[in-house]
Amino acid sequence: MEDMENYPQRSLTNTENMFEQILITLVLVLSVMEPSTTETSKNTIHSQRADSGKLPMTPTVRALLGVEAVSFFLAAMIHAGILIQGYEHQEAMIAESVIGTVLLVGLAMTWVRPKSMFSVSAIVQAFALVGSLIGLWTIIVGIGPRTIPDIVYHVAIIIVLVGGIVVAWHARGSEPI
Repeated sequence: MEDMENYPQRSLTNTENMFEQILITLVLVLSVMEPSTTETSKNTIHSQRADSGKLPMTPTVRALLGVEAVSFFLAAMIHAGILIQGYEHQEAMIAESVIGTVLLVGLAMTWVRPKSMFSVSAIVQAFALVGSLIGLWTIIVGIGPRTIPDIVYHVAIIIVLVGGIVVAWHARGSEPI
């Protein structure tokens, strides 16, 4: 018990405050946004796809963007030492924060500009893919963190991002005119 009394109390750093603000913003953005009811009624191609037994494209694209953004924020918090100690890496934390923010802005744009949903989705996911490929390259050449979780995360997120770009590309014809 004596050791615990001598243990310094951990205060929030600027990085932790930044991540708290990002998470709060993410929760607020997602909680106030409601899918537009007019975008699918104007879009017969989208309606046909939804009725044909396939997943509706709009919620699928938004879900992918949300999951991708959250995964990058979680990875950034790990590299900041907030969620797990021992995997701190400043450069990776910054890159993942930027990529997560771009994906989050892309998600918000799907409500603000639903006519451009699939184009915006493809663009922000392509940005995230390029960033992830650079991250994988830094691991390969020894600049970035070279842990098994980092390698697994990069391979998995690259697969998810490629899948998201494919979904957005195939759905591009269903954008409302």
